[in-house]
Amino acid sequence: MKVAVSTLNWNSKDDCMFRLTCLLILFSLNVYSQDTMKTDLLKEVVIIHKRSLSDKTDKPLSSLDKYLEKSNMVNMVRRGAYAWEPYLNGMSAERSVVTIDGMRIYAACTDKMDPVTSYVDIMNLAKVNVHSGQSGSAGGSAIAGSIDLVRNKGVFGKKEMSGMLFTGFETNSRQQVIGGALTYSQPKVFTNLDFTYRHAGNYKAGGGGEVLYSQYSKYNVSAIAGYKVNEHSQLEASLIYDRAVNVGYPALTMDVGLARGVIASLAYIRHGWETKVYYNTIKHVMDDTKRPVVAIRMDMPGWSKTAGFYSSLKGSFKKHDWKANISGHYNKSLAEMTMYSNTPGEKDMFMLTWPGVLTYYGDVYGEDRYTLAKNWHVLVNGGVGVQDNVVDDHLGLESLKIFYPGMERSKVRVLKRLSTALNFTQAHVQYTLGVAYGERAPSVSEGYGYYLFNSFDRYDYIGNPEMKQEKSVSVNGAVFLHASKFSAKLSGSYFHLMDYIIGRPRPGLSVMTIGAAGVKIYEQLGYANIFNVGAEADYQFAGHFTWSNRVGYRRGSGEGVKNLPLIQPFTYSSGLAFGWKAFAADVNCNGAAAQDKYNAAFGEQALPGYAVLNLSASYKFSFGKQGLMVKTGAENLLDKKYTTFADWNRVPRMGRNVFVNLIWRY
Repeated sequence: MKVAVSTLNWNSKDDCMFRLTCLLILFSLNVYSQDTMKTDLLKEVVIIHKRSLSDKTDKPLSSLDKYLEKSNMVNMVRRGAYAWEPYLNGMSAERSVVTIDGMRIYAACTDKMDPVTSYVDIMNLAKVNVHSGQSGSAGGSAIAGSIDLVRNKGVFGKKEMSGMLFTGFETNSRQQVIGGALTYSQPKVFTNLDFTYRHAGNYKAGGGGEVLYSQYSKYNVSAIAGYKVNEHSQLEASLIYDRAVNVGYPALTMDVGLARGVIASLAYIRHGWETKVYYNTIKHVMDDTKRPVVAIRMDMPGWSKTAGFYSSLKGSFKKHDWKANISGHYNKSLAEMTMYSNTPGEKDMFMLTWPGVLTYYGDVYGEDRYTLAKNWHVLVNGGVGVQDNVVDDHLGLESLKIFYPGMERSKVRVLKRLSTALNFTQAHVQYTLGVAYGERAPSVSEGYGYYLFNSFDRYDYIGNPEMKQEKSVSVNGAVFLHASKFSAKLSGSYFHLMDYIIGRPRPGLSVMTIGAAGVKIYEQLGYANIFNVGAEADYQFAGHFTWSNRVGYRRGSGEGVKNLPLIQPFTYSSGLAFGWKAFAADVNCNGAAAQDKYNAAFGEQALPGYAVLNLSASYKFSFGKQGLMVKTGAENLLDKKYTTFADWNRVPRMGRNVFVNLIWRY
C-alpha cells in the first residue's frame, strides 16, 4: 500500500472525494490486522478457522477465493466458478508474488486460468499473510505486494491422534464437498494429512438462467510430516497433490480438461533458522472439445516447473528484532497451441505461445524492527533480486525476432526494493505511516507471450522483451482503534508507478485468433496512479450481538489512460451476528455503487449498483471430546441477478444458493 511523490491525475468529479480522503490517508495504512496487533504490524492476516468448532465464518467449507475477497486489500477477478485471480491493491497478478509456505510457484496457463491459489484448498490452510507493497515480503520483488498461503501443520507433544470429517452441499450448482483430515503427534514425530473433493455442475444466475460451462471437479491431498532430530532442530517434509478436471470457464472461449499441481518440499529448522528446498510441477491443458460450436478446434497445453530454496534467520539484539533471508529458484514456462484445420488436406498450425522461458532468480532480503521509545517502533526492510530470463526454444526465439530483430536470447535485470514504516502504539490506538520503493520485471506473458488472446477486449497480445522494469513509489498509512466492545480501522495507500506495463493496439499487424479485433503489443506508460482506501468497524452490544461493517474504494489512471481496467468502485458490507452458547446466526448485506469509471478500450462497460442479502445459522453439538457443527444458510437470498467489475466479460454471479456444511471433529 503506497503513496507517490508526483501529481495526481484525477478527474474533476473525484477532486472532492480525493482531497477528503487524502487527509485520512496520512494517518492510515492497510498493513495491520486485529488478529496481530502486537506482532505483525505490516501485514493483514486472513485467519482460517475451519479446524475449530468455534468457527464464526459464514461458510466454513467455502473456497479459498471467497475467503480472500473478504480482505480489503484483495479483489478476486472471476472467469468462472473456479480459480479466481487475486488482484492485490487493484493490480493484476503480475504485480504481486503468491507463495505457499514461502515456496515460489509459477502458473502454467497463458490465460490466467490457474492462479497459484488454485493449487491449494481451504482445508490445507491455517492462515493467509497479505503484505501490501514492499512491506515485509521476503518472497521476491513485486509492486502490489505478496500473499503467502500458510498451511496447517502439527506440533510435537504427547502421543495422540485427532481428526475431522466434513461434507457440504449447495443447491444452486449442486456442489458436493467431501473430505477429512488426520493429525498424529508424539514427542519426536507429527503428521498432518487432509483430503478434499469438490464437484459442481453449472450454476444458475439470479432469476434462474443457467450459466453454461461453469462446472468443475477438484481433488486435493496435502501431507506434512515433522521429525525432531534433537531438542534444537527438526526436519519437515511436505507434499501437495492437486488435480482439477472438466473445469468450465463461461467467460472464456475454452475450458480446462486438466489442471494438475505437484508441490513438494524438505525443510530443516533450528530455533530461528529455517532452510527449505522445494520443487513443483504444474500441467495445464486448455480444451474446447465440450463446446458445441467453435470457429476452429485448438489444443493449448502449458507446463511450469520450479525448483528453489530459501534460508531464513531471525533474531533479537537489544532494541532490534531482525530477519535475514536468502533465496533462489529456477523456473521453466512452456506453452503451445495447435489449431486443427477444418479443411481436409490442409495442414494444422502449431506455435509456441510461451517459448520455453527459463527464469533464474536469486534474492537477498533483510528487515529490522527497532524500538525507538516505549510506544514507538520503526521497521526498515529491503532486498535485491537478480533475474535472468532465457528463451530456451529456438523456434520461439525466431518467432519473437520477427517483431524484435535485435533481441538477445538472455535478459538480466537487477530488481531493488526498500520500505520503511513508523508505528505508534498505545493501549487502544495504533498509527502507522510508511513509504516504499520497488521494481518488478515483466512477466513471462508480458515479455515473451506470442499471440495470447484476451477474450475481454478481443485482442491478440504479443510480449515485449525489450521493456524496462516497472517501478513504484508509494505511501501508506492506517489508524486502528479498539476498546472492549468496539474496534475500527481506517487505511489507505497510493502507488505511483513508472514505466507502467500495458497492452496497446499496434496497427498493421495481422491477428492470429479468428474474430480478434486486432493485435496489442505490451508497451509502457510514463506513469500510472492507483489509490486505495478502506474502513472497517465492529461493535459488540447486548452481550450476544456483533455489528460488522466494511467499505472500500479504489481509483486508477495513467498517462493517456483515463481509467485503468478492473478497478473496484465503492463497495460495502454490513452484517449482524448473534451468538448464544452453541448457537450462532448472522445476516449480511454486501454490494457496490454503480461502476461509471471503466476502460472501454479493455472491453469494459458501465455497471449498475447492486446489493445482495445473505443469511446463515449454526449449532455445535458436543459429545465428550467429539463434536459436530451443522451450518446452513442462504446466499443471495433475494435471487438478485447482478455482475461486478471483477467478472470477466460480465458473466453474472450465482443466484440464490442454499448450503449445508457438516463438520465432525474427533
